[in-house]
Amino acid sequence: MVARVFLVDDHEVVRVGVRELLNSDDDLEVVGEAGSVAEALARVPGSGADVAVLDVRLPDGNGIELCRELRSRLPELKCLMLTSFTDDEALFDAIMAGASGFVLKRIVGHDLQNAVRTVAAGGSLLDARSTAALLDRIRRERDQGDPTRSLTEQERTVFDHIGEGLTNKQIAEKMFLAEKTVKNYVSHLLAKLGLERRTQAAVLATRLRKPAPSNEE
Repeated sequence: MVARVFLVDDHEVVRVGVRELLNSDDDLEVVGEAGSVAEALARVPGSGADVAVLDVRLPDGNGIELCRELRSRLPELKCLMLTSFTDDEALFDAIMAGASGFVLKRIVGHDLQNAVRTVAAGGSLLDARSTAALLDRIRRERDQGDPTRSLTEQERTVFDHIGEGLTNKQIAEKMFLAEKTVKNYVSHLLAKLGLERRTQAAVLATRLRKPAPSNEE
Protein backbone atom coordinates (compact mmCIF):
# COMPACT_ATOMS: atom_id res chain seq x y z
CA MET A 1 0.00 0.00 0.00
CA VAL A 2 1.35 3.44 -0.97
CA ALA A 3 1.34 6.18 1.69
CA ARG A 4 0.35 9.50 0.10
CA VAL A 5 2.19 12.49 1.57
CA PHE A 6 1.55 16.25 1.46
CA LEU A 7 4.51 18.56 2.23
CA VAL A 8 4.13 21.97 3.91
CA ASP A 9 7.31 24.05 4.21
CA ASP A 10 8.04 27.63 3.16
CA HIS A 11 11.51 26.68 1.89
CA GLU A 12 11.30 25.26 -1.63
CA VAL A 13 14.75 23.66 -1.33
CA VAL A 14 13.54 21.68 1.69
CA ARG A 15 10.39 20.58 -0.12
CA VAL A 16 12.36 19.48 -3.18
CA GLY A 17 14.77 17.47 -1.05
CA VAL A 18 12.04 15.78 0.99
CA ARG A 19 9.94 15.13 -2.13
CA GLU A 20 12.82 13.43 -3.95
CA LEU A 21 13.69 11.40 -0.86
CA LEU A 22 10.15 10.15 -0.29
CA ASN A 23 9.39 9.53 -3.97
CA SER A 24 12.52 7.39 -4.23
CA ASP A 25 10.67 4.60 -2.41
CA ASP A 26 7.84 2.70 -4.10
CA ASP A 27 5.60 2.76 -1.02
CA LEU A 28 5.73 6.56 -0.54
CA GLU A 29 4.29 9.20 -2.87
CA VAL A 30 4.23 13.00 -2.50
CA VAL A 31 0.81 14.12 -3.76
CA GLY A 32 1.03 17.86 -3.09
CA GLU A 33 2.98 20.76 -1.62
CA ALA A 34 2.34 24.13 0.01
CA GLY A 35 4.49 26.94 1.36
CA SER A 36 2.03 28.51 3.78
CA VAL A 37 -0.91 27.80 6.09
CA ALA A 38 -3.38 29.33 3.62
CA GLU A 39 -2.09 27.22 0.72
CA ALA A 40 -2.17 24.07 2.84
CA LEU A 41 -5.76 24.64 3.97
CA ALA A 42 -6.78 25.12 0.34
CA ARG A 43 -4.85 22.15 -1.10
CA VAL A 44 -4.61 19.37 1.48
CA PRO A 45 -8.35 18.46 1.66
CA GLY A 46 -8.51 17.59 -2.03
CA SER A 47 -5.12 15.89 -2.25
CA GLY A 48 -6.08 12.49 -0.88
CA ALA A 49 -3.06 12.60 1.42
CA ASP A 50 -2.65 10.07 4.23
CA VAL A 51 0.13 12.03 5.96
CA ALA A 52 0.88 15.75 6.11
CA VAL A 53 4.51 16.65 6.86
CA LEU A 54 4.32 20.13 8.41
CA ASP A 55 7.01 22.67 9.17
CA VAL A 56 6.40 24.19 12.61
CA ARG A 57 7.24 27.74 11.49
CA LEU A 58 5.37 29.14 8.49
CA PRO A 59 5.13 32.71 7.13
CA ASP A 60 1.42 33.15 7.90
CA GLY A 61 1.08 31.05 11.03
CA ASN A 62 2.49 27.85 12.47
CA GLY A 63 2.31 24.19 11.66
CA ILE A 64 0.91 23.24 15.05
CA GLU A 65 -2.29 25.25 14.62
CA LEU A 66 -2.38 24.09 10.99
CA CYS A 67 -2.22 20.50 12.28
CA ARG A 68 -5.15 21.17 14.60
CA GLU A 69 -7.23 22.73 11.80
CA LEU A 70 -6.46 19.96 9.31
CA ARG A 71 -7.23 17.26 11.87
CA SER A 72 -10.57 18.89 12.64
CA ARG A 73 -11.46 18.85 8.93
CA LEU A 74 -9.83 15.52 8.09
CA PRO A 75 -9.82 13.24 11.16
CA GLU A 76 -8.12 10.40 9.24
CA LEU A 77 -5.17 12.57 8.22
CA LYS A 78 -1.94 11.91 10.14
CA CYS A 79 0.40 14.85 10.83
CA LEU A 80 4.16 14.66 11.20
CA MET A 81 5.86 17.84 12.45
CA LEU A 82 9.24 18.65 10.86
CA THR A 83 11.35 21.40 12.40
CA SER A 84 14.89 22.74 12.79
CA PHE A 85 14.41 23.47 16.49
CA THR A 86 14.34 21.27 19.60
CA ASP A 87 11.57 22.74 21.74
CA ASP A 88 9.64 20.90 24.46
CA GLU A 89 6.94 23.59 24.35
CA ALA A 90 6.38 22.99 20.64
CA LEU A 91 6.45 19.22 21.23
CA PHE A 92 3.73 19.49 23.88
CA ASP A 93 1.55 21.76 21.73
CA ALA A 94 2.02 19.53 18.67
CA ILE A 95 0.90 16.39 20.49
CA MET A 96 -2.07 18.21 22.01
CA ALA A 97 -2.97 19.38 18.50
CA GLY A 98 -3.16 15.78 17.33
CA ALA A 99 0.24 15.32 15.69
CA SER A 100 1.50 11.74 15.48
CA GLY A 101 5.14 12.65 15.54
CA PHE A 102 7.77 15.37 15.81
CA VAL A 103 11.13 15.04 14.02
CA LEU A 104 14.07 17.36 13.41
CA LYS A 105 15.17 18.40 9.92
CA ARG A 106 18.60 16.97 10.62
CA ILE A 107 17.05 13.49 10.61
CA VAL A 108 18.76 11.21 8.09
CA GLY A 109 16.85 10.25 4.96
CA HIS A 110 16.18 6.61 5.80
CA ASP A 111 14.83 7.59 9.24
CA LEU A 112 12.49 10.19 7.72
CA GLN A 113 11.10 7.60 5.31
CA ASN A 114 10.50 5.24 8.22
CA ALA A 115 8.93 8.06 10.25
CA VAL A 116 6.40 8.71 7.48
CA ARG A 117 5.65 4.98 7.19
CA THR A 118 5.14 4.68 10.95
CA VAL A 119 2.76 7.64 11.07
CA ALA A 120 0.86 6.48 7.96
CA ALA A 121 0.31 3.10 9.61
CA GLY A 122 -1.22 4.77 12.66
CA GLY A 123 1.86 4.67 14.85
CA SER A 124 3.34 7.38 17.05
CA LEU A 125 6.83 8.87 16.95
CA LEU A 126 7.54 9.85 20.53
CA ASP A 127 10.85 8.62 21.88
CA ALA A 128 11.43 7.96 25.59
CA ARG A 129 12.85 11.44 26.26
CA SER A 130 9.96 13.17 24.51
CA THR A 131 7.39 11.06 26.35
CA ALA A 132 9.03 11.80 29.71
CA ALA A 133 9.10 15.54 28.96
CA LEU A 134 5.46 15.49 27.93
CA LEU A 135 4.29 13.64 31.05
CA ASP A 136 6.39 15.90 33.29
CA ARG A 137 4.82 18.97 31.71
CA ILE A 138 1.30 17.62 32.28
CA ARG A 139 2.08 16.82 35.92
CA ARG A 140 3.58 20.28 36.56
CA GLU A 141 0.60 22.08 35.12
CA ARG A 142 -1.85 19.89 37.03
CA ASP A 143 -0.10 20.79 40.28
CA GLN A 144 0.00 24.55 39.65
CA GLY A 145 -2.72 26.99 40.53
CA ASP A 146 -3.95 28.37 37.20
CA PRO A 147 -6.22 25.68 35.68
CA THR A 148 -5.87 27.23 32.22
CA ARG A 149 -2.09 26.82 32.02
CA SER A 150 -2.50 23.64 29.96
CA LEU A 151 -4.50 25.42 27.24
CA THR A 152 -2.84 26.31 23.96
CA GLU A 153 -2.90 29.94 22.84
CA GLN A 154 -5.86 29.29 20.55
CA GLU A 155 -7.76 27.36 23.22
CA ARG A 156 -7.16 30.17 25.71
CA THR A 157 -8.56 32.68 23.21
CA VAL A 158 -11.68 30.54 22.72
CA PHE A 159 -11.97 30.17 26.50
CA ASP A 160 -11.82 33.95 26.96
CA HIS A 161 -14.47 34.46 24.28
CA ILE A 162 -16.72 31.93 26.04
CA GLY A 163 -16.34 34.07 29.15
CA GLU A 164 -17.51 37.06 27.09
CA GLY A 165 -20.70 35.16 26.27
CA LEU A 166 -19.96 34.62 22.57
CA THR A 167 -21.47 31.69 20.66
CA ASN A 168 -19.33 29.25 18.64
CA LYS A 169 -20.42 31.02 15.46
CA GLN A 170 -19.40 34.41 16.82
CA ILE A 171 -16.06 33.03 18.03
CA ALA A 172 -15.44 31.44 14.62
CA GLU A 173 -16.07 34.79 12.90
CA LYS A 174 -13.77 36.62 15.32
CA MET A 175 -10.94 34.10 14.95
CA PHE A 176 -11.43 33.42 11.22
CA LEU A 177 -11.97 29.71 11.84
CA ALA A 178 -14.58 27.17 10.80
CA GLU A 179 -17.36 26.77 13.36
CA LYS A 180 -16.55 23.05 13.55
CA THR A 181 -12.97 23.91 14.51
CA VAL A 182 -14.22 26.13 17.34
CA LYS A 183 -16.43 23.26 18.57
CA ASN A 184 -13.34 21.06 18.65
CA TYR A 185 -11.43 23.70 20.61
CA VAL A 186 -14.30 23.91 23.09
CA SER A 187 -14.34 20.11 23.53
CA HIS A 188 -10.57 20.02 24.05
CA LEU A 189 -10.49 22.86 26.58
CA LEU A 190 -13.41 21.41 28.56
CA ALA A 191 -11.58 18.08 28.76
CA LYS A 192 -8.33 19.74 29.84
CA LEU A 193 -10.10 21.79 32.51
CA GLY A 194 -12.09 18.82 33.78
CA LEU A 195 -15.40 20.51 32.97
CA GLU A 196 -18.55 18.99 31.52
CA ARG A 197 -20.47 21.99 30.23
CA ARG A 198 -19.78 25.22 28.40
CA THR A 199 -21.55 27.20 31.13
CA GLN A 200 -18.99 25.96 33.64
CA ALA A 201 -16.21 27.29 31.39
CA ALA A 202 -18.00 30.65 31.15
CA VAL A 203 -18.21 30.91 34.94
CA LEU A 204 -14.53 29.96 35.34
CA ALA A 205 -13.45 32.46 32.66
CA THR A 206 -15.43 35.22 34.36
CA ARG A 207 -13.90 34.38 37.76
CA LEU A 208 -10.35 34.36 36.37
CA ARG A 209 -10.90 37.74 34.71
CA LYS A 210 -11.82 39.41 38.00
CA PRO A 211 -8.99 41.58 39.35
CA ALA A 212 -7.36 40.43 42.56
CA PRO A 213 -8.67 42.20 45.69
CA SER A 214 -6.65 45.28 46.62
CA ASN A 215 -4.80 45.34 49.92
CA GLU A 216 -5.24 49.08 50.21
CA GLU A 217 -7.64 50.43 52.81
